[in-house]
Amino acid sequence: MVPSLISRAARPVPVTPLAAGDLRSWLSGQNARMKNWVKTSGFAAKPQEICVVPGQGRAIERVLIGYAADDAHWAFAALPRKLPAGAYRLDGAAPQASALASNFALGWALGSYSFSRYRKEPRRAAALVWPKGVDREAIVRAAEAAFLVRDLINTPASDMGPAQLADAAVKLAKRFGARATVIAGDDLLAQNYPLIHAVGRASSKGPRGSARDRQPRLADIRWGREAAPKVTLVGKGVCFDSGGLNLKNEAGMKLMKKDMGGAAHVLGLALMIMSAKLDVRLRVLIPAVENSVSGESMRPLDVVKSRKGLTVEIGNTDAEGRLILADALTEASRENPALLVDCATLTGAARAALGPDVPALFCNDDRLAADILRHAARESDPLWRLPLWQGYRDGLESAVADLSSISESPYAGAITAALFLETFVEPRVPWAHLDMMAWNVAAR
Repeated sequence: MVPSLISRAARPVPVTPLAAGDLRSWLSGQNARMKNWVKTSGFAAKPQEICVVPGQGRAIERVLIGYAADDAHWAFAALPRKLPAGAYRLDGAAPQASALASNFALGWALGSYSFSRYRKEPRRAAALVWPKGVDREAIVRAAEAAFLVRDLINTPASDMGPAQLADAAVKLAKRFGARATVIAGDDLLAQNYPLIHAVGRASSKGPRGSARDRQPRLADIRWGREAAPKVTLVGKGVCFDSGGLNLKNEAGMKLMKKDMGGAAHVLGLALMIMSAKLDVRLRVLIPAVENSVSGESMRPLDVVKSRKGLTVEIGNTDAEGRLILADALTEASRENPALLVDCATLTGAARAALGPDVPALFCNDDRLAADILRHAARESDPLWRLPLWQGYRDGLESAVADLSSISESPYAGAITAALFLETFVEPRVPWAHLDMMAWNVAAR
């Protein structure tokens, strides 16, 4: 459950959501004191703008919150940490209140998140009485998934190495009665996952099962009826990316605990699917590695044979995410799923093109891409489709191997990375690749 959402309270304070265009009409039905207070405070119903209205004999009579229709839940997410502690409710008489109820509850839940593993929570978030008519289970699923993703990404690499990330996958599988297996260390070579092994082999090897055990891993979850449509999710799980021998600079390395953000998102999505009991045959593949520097590090221009059998020349050791995904996507394609989705914090080029808030979508199926974009717009969770432009594929040619891991061109880095991944996806498999930031550069 989400602690900031409660079933009842004695005298919850009403919260009135108002779009800028509704403010004048709403004020026309209010008394002079309310009109004067709103005017004096300068409240204009801008998104995330809050107006706390004092009452007579009560600390707060009402709260007004501005929102925009295309970003409502993020506006409402401002409330639980900004309002004084206490209980609140959605004002059922507010314009569009019934239509906003689900967004209001989900936004409130997301805004109440805090990461308190290493410090005491500053204060408990304000509580919201569940709005009437909302699907509580769906909202809890979405909030729990978001909290899981955030917890995994926020945890530093000292406590979220390959072993801990794989353990998180196993723990999630056990919660829903799914089957989970983990292949670790040199067993990856024995079971033909050479690219995953090559990326992660430089990480230190402590006693098996200890916090120092940083060996590369592949976590594999299976859930649902075997005869149901196959949905396979693959997540990039680079628990820390130093860049390898192509070492990152200080600024580039600082946030690299988030380089397993693709794996975190995949596990959050898996939680939602299993919690909702969707009739699918779900498979989740999480290649979990740390890209470190040691005598065992892969080197620029090394050649490694992939699970698919293609040889890959290592153009840059800092382009490691695509390598571990290649082996996982090869395995995923083998079962010919009805839908294959991978998530990855893959390229700075995607961030340069679209910024931190809009993930890049690549897809080999126009109908699937249109469906994803339509739902993204409906949920105010934007994506932008970039092309799998075949004209750039020659940038991946190698003089000594079947292909290079990178293009030497300084242009279209997100596209050439996606084209590299596409090489390991069977053409008959509907596939979507999300290149995401997985980090909020500012609180919303």
